[in-house]
Amino acid sequence: MKLKVVVHEAEEGGFWAEVPSIPGCATQGDSFEELLNNIYEAVEGCLSVDVEDIALSEKDRVMEIAV
Repeated sequence: MKLKVVVHEAEEGGFWAEVPSIPGCATQGDSFEELLNNIYEAVEGCLSVDVEDIALSEKDRVMEIAV
């Protein structure tokens, strides 16, 4: 899966980034390298959903796919 990330220079120093295709998915870092590490964690957190919180019937299936 490829996602576009918009990187901004923060006024107070460092960087912050947002992922427009995932509303609310944003992070920051004091350096660009820290920002890159943080954006991967942010995307993973935004996309992870705990299946236990979803009501499933006996006919439902849970699948993982790669895009």
